[in-house]
Amino acid sequence: MDQVSAPDAVALHDVRKTYQVGEPVHALDGISLSIPRGSYTAVMGPSGSGKSTLMNLVGCLDTPTEGTIDVDGEEVTSMTDRERTRIRGDEVGFVFQTFNLMPRLTALENVALPLVFKGVDRAERTERATDVLERVGLGDRLDHRPNELSGGQRQRVAIARALVSDPALVLADEPTGNLDSETGEQIMELFADIHADGNTILMVTHERHIAEHAERIVHMLDGEIERVEELGTVGVAAEDAE
Repeated sequence: MDQVSAPDAVALHDVRKTYQVGEPVHALDGISLSIPRGSYTAVMGPSGSGKSTLMNLVGCLDTPTEGTIDVDGEEVTSMTDRERTRIRGDEVGFVFQTFNLMPRLTALENVALPLVFKGVDRAERTERATDVLERVGLGDRLDHRPNELSGGQRQRVAIARALVSDPALVLADEPTGNLDSETGEQIMELFADIHADGNTILMVTHERHIAEHAERIVHMLDGEIERVEELGTVGVAAEDAE
């Protein structure tokens, strides 16, 4: 019997995104990109290159004008808003530059919050949130609120929240942007550990030394993939639009 390979974590096929702001603006202009399961990919490019649009589309926060996107083997482009919300909750974990934590909730409650929306019972929520906070080195900070934590600790809470649903893909948008260089390196070491555990990571950054922690860098310019720079052994397939 032939072995059936698992689908890529993400696959984009000739994806275009056009905004009508007076004259049409082509934020993405025919992107085809495959991100294998378990890979670690950084996306770089100047402001306006399309990297944030790419992140929003992959995270099911927006839909393309043309083309299709598969997330964990499911074609999300034609889904309803409710179905895309399910994909975001089940398959995608988000890590933001500004942490986006709820200030009145403890670290444990912040991490458990996605499980509340999924209807997981309190005992299991507490167990899973505790486990993932211990995984990111915050097992002794469960009851601390964001204003009682350092910037690096808050980002660790945000990473734990992204991991608690065991997503197929972790999306990180400038994850070290609000951190000093030493703390930023500690966060990147944590991402390396997360990747070593088998998680798929897609990270947007404008900093070369941060991008070099990944296995490959996708360089974007004017809504297109300019080139793919391989730094590791697992590749990303990028094809020119026909």
